[in-house]
Amino acid sequence: MTANAMTIDVEDYFQVSAFRHHIARDHWDRLPCRIERNMDLILALLEEHGVQATFFTLGWIAERYPAMVRRIVQGGHELASHGYGHHKVTEQTQQDFREDVTRSKAMLEDLGGQAVHGYRAPSFSIDASNLWALDILKEAGYRYSSSIYPVRHDHYGMPNAPRFRFHPRGEAGILELPATTLQWWGRNLPASGGGYFRLLPYGLSRWMIRQVNTIDRQPCIFYFHPWELDPHQPRQSGVGLKTRFRHYVNLSRMPHKINALLGDFHWDRMDRVFLGNASV
Repeated sequence: MTANAMTIDVEDYFQVSAFRHHIARDHWDRLPCRIERNMDLILALLEEHGVQATFFTLGWIAERYPAMVRRIVQGGHELASHGYGHHKVTEQTQQDFREDVTRSKAMLEDLGGQAVHGYRAPSFSIDASNLWALDILKEAGYRYSSSIYPVRHDHYGMPNAPRFRFHPRGEAGILELPATTLQWWGRNLPASGGGYFRLLPYGLSRWMIRQVNTIDRQPCIFYFHPWELDPHQPRQSGVGLKTRFRHYVNLSRMPHKINALLGDFHWDRMDRVFLGNASV
């Protein structure tokens, strides 16, 4: 059975990019944080299924919940970086980005006691306009990135990018592991989690993953966020209808769907699936 990569983007409900115009960053510390409750649920689900995963963790979260970071490592999971403050790469200068990814890597390694090899940009915000970010990640000591989504989307995407692992900056550059897509009638369809997984019937998502495993003969990368398993999170007012739908649709169904997914496929950490082992 193909080993697929299970990944979790460790951020809280008030940090999502869709809310950045509604929730000021300097208000984050004033809001009720739900991350520990939701991470308890995720870690228990993974343990129940004997799955070890990769946690792309925000430095902002790690700094405030160091015991949670240590629990991730103690569970045999891979600790990886989601940057420090959930700034999209498209909204950062090169120097800002360098400081962000260097700071978060050092913090996670200090708290977790293990090397951090992987990085995922908030909102998959590396695209054709900022491939310089991959050079900076390489210089900062990262081994791989999972920051490009080869789809068309109103907030992110690089539709002409390769669907599977590649080196955007040449063989000497960092390895990019794109979010999984299914090619259908010449178009890449998102098949790797997030809001699409909450919206679509589970059977269709399962079929898409199986198609990639059996037809493309490639491992899939699946991702979700802790807040997606939390239908009781504080609701935001003044949010547009489309944003509200995308964020809140089917939250109550998500724990059951993740439980089914963990049982239906073989899952492992990103570093073991794509780099061969945890020590490279």
